[in-house]
Amino acid sequence: MDPITLGIIVAVALMVLMAIGTPIAFALGGVSLMALLYDRGLPELTYFGETFFERLAEFGFVAIPMFILMGAAVASSPTGRDLYRSLDLWMGRLPAGLAVSNIGACSIFAALSGSSPATCAAIGKMGIPEMRSRGYPDGVAAGCIAAGGTLGILIPPSVTMIIYGIASETSIGRLFIAGVVPGFMLAGLFMIWTVIACKMAGGYDNPLGQAAGQMKETIKANVDTNLKALVRVLPFLAVVVGILFALYGGVAPPSEAAGVGAFLCLALAIIIYRMWQLRPIKLIMRDSLRESVMIMLVIACAEVFAYALSSLFITQTVAGAIADLEVNRWVLMAVINLFLLVAGFFLPPVAVIVMTAPILLPIILAANFDPYWFAVVLTINLEIGLITPPVGLNLFIIKGIAPDISLRNILMGSLPYALCMVLAIILLCFFPGIALWLPNLLMG
Repeated sequence: MDPITLGIIVAVALMVLMAIGTPIAFALGGVSLMALLYDRGLPELTYFGETFFERLAEFGFVAIPMFILMGAAVASSPTGRDLYRSLDLWMGRLPAGLAVSNIGACSIFAALSGSSPATCAAIGKMGIPEMRSRGYPDGVAAGCIAAGGTLGILIPPSVTMIIYGIASETSIGRLFIAGVVPGFMLAGLFMIWTVIACKMAGGYDNPLGQAAGQMKETIKANVDTNLKALVRVLPFLAVVVGILFALYGGVAPPSEAAGVGAFLCLALAIIIYRMWQLRPIKLIMRDSLRESVMIMLVIACAEVFAYALSSLFITQTVAGAIADLEVNRWVLMAVINLFLLVAGFFLPPVAVIVMTAPILLPIILAANFDPYWFAVVLTINLEIGLITPPVGLNLFIIKGIAPDISLRNILMGSLPYALCMVLAIILLCFFPGIALWLPNLLMG
């Protein structure tokens, strides 16, 4: 059987398995195993096991559970609540100030947790009821939180950037720095649209008249409380800044920086928020272990999948076919982005990166695109999948937080933010320095 036909069969089998609810790791591993057994026979089982465990044995993967533990310590503490209160104090008087402060809180919390679902849940639990009580449209209240949560995989430290760095053998520190300016640029685009959306809806912040005025008076009366909340958040921000300095300054490798960051965030959560009981610490460890095992299993099975594609000459054939298209490199980039967009509709970012990296990276380098710039473009592209059907993880998190808001309103409120992400990708294509200026300045 020729590689193209075999590749189509493998792709269809994979989509069928995921469509019927098979976990991504099991779908990847099962399809890979069947393809290898079909082409090579039973002796290939030896290489299947070796490839599976050899990938997980890489020391660089130690950073992943450490960063997840760091994020879990932040997400499980009242840090999000304090961050929300302090930003509402300073930004609440701006046009559409409460919604804008929610996006700011998502941006900072994303840097602390490195997780889009955690950011969406932590800020949304406080922000959505508060915005709705002040009369903000349901679509704006849900959409700004859903979109703000996606920043968790772009603003460093980001688990997806770590996985991309390991898959592409690029500097994780440089990847982190490359995501800083685009991350805050995207947050700025979100804020601009939020103000526009509120004005289009007929105003913001005071449609309930007296009730909203009473809330403002309450906020003014609690200035001291909100300032103390800001002080409690600052040590966590200092940890993130220290991690970035250690990475781009060459002080420590990612695994060691992640270990120190996880320990400090866990210690700060225990000390600042007096989490002395065993139960909250047990929950942090449980959530960290569960997410780490899930990600590592996906990575291991995706490595087997990549090995199967390579062994069956599917990867080489597809890459050669794309390279032989003889089209302008920007047309090629548009095709790649369309492919990633469709993949992100159905798969989580981690799975997309580990599955597509073996195919896309040689093509990207051959077309003379910067791998660090491409990492940012890829990440923003995958963020769109977090707020669009059919998977749209952040949409369902918002639905769980505010079950009385219809899924249609959540989706319609989120789609304009997806267009903001498309605009960000276009800006990065015209001005690649947005992603490359800071890492070039700091790291040469």
